[in-house]
Amino acid sequence: MSEVSLPTLEEIESAAQIVYRAMPPTPQYRWPLLCERTGCSVWVKHENHTPIGSFKLRGALVAVDRLRRAKPHVTEVVAATRGNYGQSVAFAARRAGLAVTVVMPAGNSREKNEAMRAFGARLAEHGRDFDEACAHAARIAVGDRVHLMPSFSLELVLGVASYGVELFRAVPDLDAVYVPIGLGSGICGVMAARNALSPATAVIGVVSAAMPAYQRSFAAGEARATGPAATIADGMAVRVPDEAALALILAGVDRVVAVSDAEMRAAMRAYYTDTHNLAEGAGAGPLAALLQERSRMRGTRAALVLSGGNIDRQLFAEVLTGS
Repeated sequence: MSEVSLPTLEEIESAAQIVYRAMPPTPQYRWPLLCERTGCSVWVKHENHTPIGSFKLRGALVAVDRLRRAKPHVTEVVAATRGNYGQSVAFAARRAGLAVTVVMPAGNSREKNEAMRAFGARLAEHGRDFDEACAHAARIAVGDRVHLMPSFSLELVLGVASYGVELFRAVPDLDAVYVPIGLGSGICGVMAARNALSPATAVIGVVSAAMPAYQRSFAAGEARATGPAATIADGMAVRVPDEAALALILAGVDRVVAVSDAEMRAAMRAYYTDTHNLAEGAGAGPLAALLQERSRMRGTRAALVLSGGNIDRQLFAEVLTGS
């Protein structure tokens, strides 16, 4: 894919009807303790409240619906994931009567793997990280009846943009919204909704400091890949930016903030203490970024996308105890 344009409000609203056949809108809450902690009026968009615990379900529902209409002969889909996208594809594809194969890297979250199996996916382990798993998924998606589900596409952006529309309609006049960047569908969807409903709102991307490909690319104005690295943020563990997503991010994002694993762990504890919500690493990234920019953002109206809450029990226990 060389070029993708942000969808219009009419296109997003049409796609949202596909999403709402499977799930209701998610809430956005203003939590007083988080406001005290951050020094601003802060709203949380709870994408951890979807049927798979992540925003990615929205995009998969739209992508699978479009696939069934365009290629009714397809009987199986293949996707690469660190967990949440695999769950979303499994949920949407099985709902549409399709077989699902999900490729994930070695050492992937055990509980996310179990969830993907429960949603009906056949799992295949390959590679050290998401990028290597993605390459393997492309190799095995062969034949006219097998379709590769890319991790970034217009259909995914259309679906996930529905949460941006919900947020901006519920909370007008936001100064900024912090969004984690994985491969880019979430932040591109938020930009599309922002352009339509709240053009003065700054969209701020958040990446893992261990794998800051999009931050480096944003600063350089062109793609900059990073090497393999370990991070608590599965959903932001991307080494190579998507070309189309990067072009949109360069055109519409205010800035990109990198947060460390220690900052994300602190944000995960803060979410649990202040709201009693679970946040996985990437889901806690926006709060970590706002806390990093606390002085800069004091007194503003900000929103945080809690993109997912799928964290393994043992890891969360370690986060809570600081071990």
